[in-house]
Amino acid sequence: MHEVRLNSILDNDFYKITMQNAVVKLFPSSIVKYEFINRGQHLFPEGFDVALREAVNKMAELKLTKDEKKFMARTCPYIDLPYLDFLEGYHYDPSEVKIVQNGSELSVTVEGLWYRTILWEVPLLALISELHYEMNHMERDSNEVVMNKTIEKADSLNKLGVTFAEFGTRRRHSYKVQNLVMEALTQKKDSTFAGSSNVHFAMKFGVKPIGTHAHEWFMFHGAEYGFKMANELALEHWVDVYRGDLGVALSDTYTTDVFFQQFDKKFAKLFDGVRHDSGDALEFTDKTIAHYKNNGINPLFKYIIFSDALNLEKVEEITKYCKGKIGVSFGIGTNLTNDVGLKPMNIVMKLIGVQAPNKEWIPTVKLSDEHGKYTGDPKMIELAKEFLRIKD
Repeated sequence: MHEVRLNSILDNDFYKITMQNAVVKLFPSSIVKYEFINRGQHLFPEGFDVALREAVNKMAELKLTKDEKKFMARTCPYIDLPYLDFLEGYHYDPSEVKIVQNGSELSVTVEGLWYRTILWEVPLLALISELHYEMNHMERDSNEVVMNKTIEKADSLNKLGVTFAEFGTRRRHSYKVQNLVMEALTQKKDSTFAGSSNVHFAMKFGVKPIGTHAHEWFMFHGAEYGFKMANELALEHWVDVYRGDLGVALSDTYTTDVFFQQFDKKFAKLFDGVRHDSGDALEFTDKTIAHYKNNGINPLFKYIIFSDALNLEKVEEITKYCKGKIGVSFGIGTNLTNDVGLKPMNIVMKLIGVQAPNKEWIPTVKLSDEHGKYTGDPKMIELAKEFLRIKD
């Protein structure tokens, strides 16, 4: 019996909530499919599927509490009250999740209405990660070591004077470790720690929930409207819903170069900044600064959120490079919530298809700035590259 379970419906990344609000409004009848991708080729022990199924089934019991609803209404005034009523009545439906184990290989797919299935990805990854360590009987560092490591990192980041947030839910070692990390990060009053992408922990520790949208927002638009229109329509729809709030644009779903071709003066002025999630961070900085300058915008009034596999060395290098050029902020994930003396898992879950009105599936693709992170149907990837004139 493996007692791994979620304790709150808000134990999820904030951008899932913000995207769900937008999907309920704009795409209430869209049907999608997600797939678990085992990038690290991890092996799963016998019975893993049974333990995961048990944890997934228990998620049906989760419900937004009155206190959680009050927290959301108070902290996120840009989220519609009717959506919070919807979330109060929302339950996970475990029948949307298909889990199959074949030897040491695990297959997990999610299918259903987008506004319902959008919340599965992050908790599923967190559960898979936690179960992996537990069922393989892997011993982590002690609570004291985890706390001390985190405090040291926070001190180093404070000395650099950079704003940073905890982004580590999806690949955390466990709920307990993320809780310890948050405890350590919120100890100091004068810290540069800005908040957490995890809504439950943001509420528990009295910090700001942080996030805007994910790759799936742009990937859906690519499948629904075509690759050439994807970035522009995804941003336009975001603005329609949030009217200038939640103004950080994710730049690398179809490569940064293509993104900047479509991130025109209107968007560049309207959005507070952009998020970097793949490829060379310093090269991205140069491109971003040049783009703002070309549009007559002072880059010092804008900022970049860096969130790609960060550690202290990377943060220091980026901070020094950007000083006096553009604002910076950092979202640190696995290096905070899974630095426990064990190898972190390399797992993701991606939107892989959108159902057309004729019931045919249109595959989605992501053309990250790192070719190794391309995801999607190989034929569709080639088609997208051709349409967008992307040369390897």
